[in-house]
Amino acid sequence: MGAASLPPTDRAFDRHPYYLYWNNFSKTLKNRIPGIFKNRVFQHVMFWLAHLVFYGTLYGSFEDKYRQTFSEELMYLPGKLVFTYFTLYFLLPRFLLTGRYGTFILWFLTSSFLVGLWQRYVAYEIHYPLYYPQWLNDPFFRFGKIIKMIVGVYPVTFTAVMIKLLKYWYTNQKAQQVLKEEKLQAELKFLKTQIHPHFLFNTLNNLYALTLKKSERAPDMVLKLSELIDYMLYECSGDAVSLEKEIKFIQNYIDIEKMRYGDKLDVDLQVTGDIHERAIAPLIILPFVENCFKHGASESLIQSWVKIRIDVQPETIVVKVENSKAENGHGRKEGIGIQNVTRRLDLLFPDRYTLKVVNEASTFLVVLTVHDTASFREKINSAA
Repeated sequence: MGAASLPPTDRAFDRHPYYLYWNNFSKTLKNRIPGIFKNRVFQHVMFWLAHLVFYGTLYGSFEDKYRQTFSEELMYLPGKLVFTYFTLYFLLPRFLLTGRYGTFILWFLTSSFLVGLWQRYVAYEIHYPLYYPQWLNDPFFRFGKIIKMIVGVYPVTFTAVMIKLLKYWYTNQKAQQVLKEEKLQAELKFLKTQIHPHFLFNTLNNLYALTLKKSERAPDMVLKLSELIDYMLYECSGDAVSLEKEIKFIQNYIDIEKMRYGDKLDVDLQVTGDIHERAIAPLIILPFVENCFKHGASESLIQSWVKIRIDVQPETIVVKVENSKAENGHGRKEGIGIQNVTRRLDLLFPDRYTLKVVNEASTFLVVLTVHDTASFREKINSAA
């Protein structure tokens, strides 16, 4: 039933001061409760309460003397508190975590003996007179009794130290992971910045060739080039882009190359599979396509060809780029583009890609297979 259909009395109740007060109070309590559990003071108080409840209940269950055991735990609690926090906030950060193990052991043993003496004093002055007066006949400086007092402090201290060390380890691991991610992102950005000038240099050479010929296709090339630059500046900032946009980018680049070579060049681009809502690393295909023209068509004096196949499968994306080679026998060296894309693949898809290069007498073939995991495909949402 909607709010508009409520009886007048119900709507009046919703506006009642007590209802409004309770509603606001419950919302405030709901928002603050998670923060309370994250509060350090609250966490420490709960730790010591848990210690009292556990040992008070454990020892009290032996003879059903719960009140006595709880009072005994409270008597010895100050010594445990001081020794535990001294270990946590003085010995650990200054000696143990800095690798000064000998100094740590010396300080730890000395402070252990001092806390043992204190606990022995509490026993002689408070505990024994209340519950065990017959034990006062033993001498105060009895080494075995002091060791027993020291051992009684260790369990809670070691528990707190383990929690502190686990927290330190977790924080350190998290910080290292953040640094690793930041380093990875910095390296990826650096590699992409290397691709941009390399790509623009080749494209501007194409434009320069057309202007020398005073070709009417030069304005069209300028328009295509502006679209390519727009894509690189505004679409390639993330780790993933739409595969559909990446293919359109490749098509625009091919159109520019066709303007340059004309009938001398035959380019065949075929895409199979569903490319919608699929993602790929930005500019990851470009270096292979770019090298086809740089080392194929540009070095050939006769008819040359380029074949590009992009096969989109449910779990993989297969890219095949093949081009004819010049008959004059020039060797083909691996350029900065191939080196960069290989490094980027190592960073983005460790152990999740294969790159095969076949360099034959008359053709050059590159086959890239990327295992398109679900985690990487989710990046399309931020890249779209």
